[in-house]
Order: sequence, then C-alpha cells, then structure tokens
Amino acid sequence: MGRNGTGVTAVSKKSIEITFTFRGQRCRERIKLAPTPANLKRAQQHRAAVLDAIQKGTFDYRTTFPNSKNAEQFVERKGEILTVERYLDGWLERQRPQLKASTYEGYRKIVLNHLTPAFRTYTLAALDRPAIRDHCRNLKVGAKSIKNRLSVLRAALTDAVTDNLIDTNPLYGWSFSPPSSKLIIEDHDEVIDPLTAEEQASILAIATGQERHLFQFALWAGMRTSEIIALEWRDVDFKKGVIKVRRVLTSAAISSNVGAEIPKTSASRRNIKLLAPAGAALELQREFTGAANKYVFHNPRTNRRWAGDKTIREAWKKITKAASVRYRYPYQTRHTYASMMLTAGEPPMWVAQQMGHEDWTMISRTYGKWIKDALPEAGNKAVILFGTISP
Repeated sequence: MGRNGTGVTAVSKKSIEITFTFRGQRCRERIKLAPTPANLKRAQQHRAAVLDAIQKGTFDYRTTFPNSKNAEQFVERKGEILTVERYLDGWLERQRPQLKASTYEGYRKIVLNHLTPAFRTYTLAALDRPAIRDHCRNLKVGAKSIKNRLSVLRAALTDAVTDNLIDTNPLYGWSFSPPSSKLIIEDHDEVIDPLTAEEQASILAIATGQERHLFQFALWAGMRTSEIIALEWRDVDFKKGVIKVRRVLTSAAISSNVGAEIPKTSASRRNIKLLAPAGAALELQREFTGAANKYVFHNPRTNRRWAGDKTIREAWKKITKAASVRYRYPYQTRHTYASMMLTAGEPPMWVAQQMGHEDWTMISRTYGKWIKDALPEAGNKAVILFGTISP
C-alpha cells in the first residue's frame, strides 16, 4: 500500500509511484508528475480508479499503463481459457475493499497457499466435485481446516455462477466428511491442551515484569490474543470489577496499518468479570503503562504495544523453555482459563459469555470433558421450594 499507507509515494522530484495488487501480484507504476500536494491527490484519484476497475473486472493493464514493463504478463490472449488460478486471483482482489483486514488475510492465505496450488491445472469450467473430493481425501489436516478452505472456494464459485462464468457451483449443497481415522489436528486453536496448575506456577515463577503480568492476566481473563493486544486502560473498570472488550488488533490489521477493529460478533463485544489474579496482574502493570493511559500491555523490549501474536509467541517460548514446561502455543492460556472454570463447576453458559461465544453449546462440544458432573445436592433446592406443593 505504499510506505505512507495510501498506496501513493513520492519517489523523486519528478515522479510519483502508485502501488496496487492485480491478480495476486504486487504492482508498482510510476507517474511522471512532480510530487506536489495537488499532484499527489491526482495520483490517489488515479489509483482509486485502477482499484475500481480491478474490482469490476474491467481493468486493462496495457491500456492504463502502455509503457509499463509489467503490462506484457497481464495481456489478455485471444481465446484464452479462464483457469482456476486466474479466476481466484481476480476474485481475491475484488474481496479486499469489502472485508476486514484480518478476514481478507485469512482468505488470501487460503487461496495462495492451498486452493491455487491444488487446482491451478484446472480450468474454471472443468473444476468439479469429484476433483475437489479427491483432493480433500488426500489432505492430512483436520476437519476444521478443510471446512475453512472449502468455505472460501464455495464463496468464490458462487460469485462465478453469478457472473455467468460457470453454470453451477460444484460445492452447492455439499460438504466433505473425512473418515475419522484420517483426522489429524493441525491448527493450534483446534488442540485443547491446557496448562496444569504446576505448569502455570513454573511459568509465572520464571517470567518477570511486564511479561509476567501479561501471561498471568491471559490465564485468568480467557481473552483472545487479539483482544489482549488491543486492551486499553479505558476498558478496565476496577471499581465495577469488569473488563470491556470492544476492539481487536489482529496481525493482519497491524501489518496493513488498519489499526484496531470491532470484534466480528456481538458476543465478542462483552464485559468480562475481573477475577482477582487478573486484577492483581493489572494493578502491577499500571506501574509500567498506566501513565500513558493507552494500551495496557507493552513489549518490554520496545516499550510499545505488542506487534502481534508472533512477538508474544517468541517471549512465551523462551519462558516455557526456561521453566522446563512442555511448549504449547500461548493461545492455550485461553483454553486453560476455560478448563479451570469448568472444572471448578462454573456454569458453562457463564463461561461461554465470558469467553465471547455465541452460545454455550460450543463450550459443551469443545470443553465437554472438563464440565463438572452434577454435585450430589443438585436439584435439592427445587425440592425445598416446590416439593411440598400438594397435588
């Protein structure tokens, strides 16, 4: 998007460079204009027109930039057949303006890392359900990963039908069900592997300063990493004992200079009960970042807000190694919170609300083994209240 975030950059006294993505490739083109404020504005308008044409599918590279060395690779060949790779590149670019940065980044990774390599030899018209099914059968990933990839492909093919590029969507009304014997959990957020009380104590004994406060808070707040990074002091109400989750900062949004975004669902926009260990961590953290009155947690190496889950993961890895604790992703702090609450007998519906889930059935499916069995006295309160009522 250019170094200033607009996609328009002054590169010399006589030229301006505009940056855009076309068919999955980053393109840079120079315009022979002195970078005056008026000309920079003209360049921004020109770039906006290019992006609009790309989105509508009417962009012609050679017509727009006739002297460009890049134009040759994008020349439309007479009788050229639309391949899956080419279609997905254009479709992905058209999604950018209407998606959140984190959602677009997820789509981009699925298209470039999985769908394009798998189906680049197919024409769009030749891609059918058997080909997709055979590909899925050979994947050594979990059901969730397959579902996510097919979800993106299904959306792209639905648009292809709407645009009259194909007659039917081969994924319409169909989903892949892998044999249970072949399921391999791949994504870290699918593996529920909470830390034991002893492991938690070992980690917090090794961690110091702001890192200790961060990880103690994560264990006792149950928040997502993107929510913790975006947490500001104005979101913490010590008097009422609540944390207000109102924004997220994903790695994709940070790298795109988009800034904080609103959580995707209404359930994610929630108030969390501030439990004592989390509150204690915040009280200590105030000494480090309270005066700035902005982001709660800073990377002690930069004294600035954490730059994403990657930097947190690096700090976590060093600490778990020093503590001789088996390594898992730091996201396991959220799973640890859930397992502790449910093992202690907290109501699953309350836990679901604290964690930002739409309903408690997800808690039941994901953390069922930690839900405490009914206590021996369960039901007695109802007997006391209503059991004496005569027929």
